[in-house]
Amino acid sequence: MSKPQANPLPGLVQNFFRDHLISQRHLSPCTVASYRDTFRLLFEYQQARTQRIPAQQSLEDWDAPHILGFLDHLEKERDCCPRTRNARLAAIHCFVRYVSHQKPEFLAIVSRVLAIPSKRYSRALIGYLTSEQTQAVLEAPDPNTQSGRRDRILWQLLYNTGARVSEIVALNREDVFPDTCKTITLHGKGRKERALPLWPKTARQLRQWLKHLPSEASTPLFTNRFGARLTRFGIEKRLDEAVAKAVPACPSLRNRRVSPHVLRHTTAMHLLQSGLDLAAISMWLGHESPLTTHQYLEADLEMKKKILSHLASPKIKPVVFRPKDELLAFLEAL
Repeated sequence: MSKPQANPLPGLVQNFFRDHLISQRHLSPCTVASYRDTFRLLFEYQQARTQRIPAQQSLEDWDAPHILGFLDHLEKERDCCPRTRNARLAAIHCFVRYVSHQKPEFLAIVSRVLAIPSKRYSRALIGYLTSEQTQAVLEAPDPNTQSGRRDRILWQLLYNTGARVSEIVALNREDVFPDTCKTITLHGKGRKERALPLWPKTARQLRQWLKHLPSEASTPLFTNRFGARLTRFGIEKRLDEAVAKAVPACPSLRNRRVSPHVLRHTTAMHLLQSGLDLAAISMWLGHESPLTTHQYLEADLEMKKKILSHLASPKIKPVVFRPKDELLAFLEAL
């Protein structure tokens, strides 16, 4: 009879990624990468706390008090928002559920970690750009430079399709309809694909761009100056620069935080304001459910004003203000 493994954590982590996530569940590379980042951050946090390298850490190091400390570290020291904190916790919950099936003797640790709740947070209204702001951002990159031409096509494509930044990053030459470039295939969440038509202007710019790319089907559509696939962090940095350049032409962009997801929201809001129904917008954006698209109704102030116009203002008799007795006012202020 073989001896029980003294420290099963390293093997469990490797099997969790290799067998459970990739082979059995066949999760997308983006999901696997998100889980990987969570584990890397947790290992680094525990190493700083225990002075043990990741291979020497044990499941006891991942008990509930330590996980709570890690989550607190994410929010207070790494300035992560509650949504990011909850995403990291979801990855940890998935792992400990896997542990419960592989190593039942650790059920006490697993149950305590699974009892850690997600944090509730306030949902701010979504941000989006006006037509004037959008036009200024699209025209900001310098068309006389290679990077400027790339960025112009990039922003145009983001606005045209309303794509997630991860979908744009993953685009290859084979995802563009050959010759005409009138259609593009996006690879969305859950391995779902959707084909979207492009404006003639976008298709024309894309045809010109493809002439300068290698002919292999797997060639990334957008690369950095080193020829490697452009990352979402690289896109965010380039967009920040474009917004800064657009400020003289559109001063309302000053001090405005514009992310690639804001461009996605902008596409959705402009489609809604043009009269398109929520089901069609949901299909265009690749939402899992039309309920996700309802957030754009909440953010459309002009639509709310139209709704209010159908409600008659009540006729209230004006009341003359009379100040309260000074002594009563004193008592109420206590």
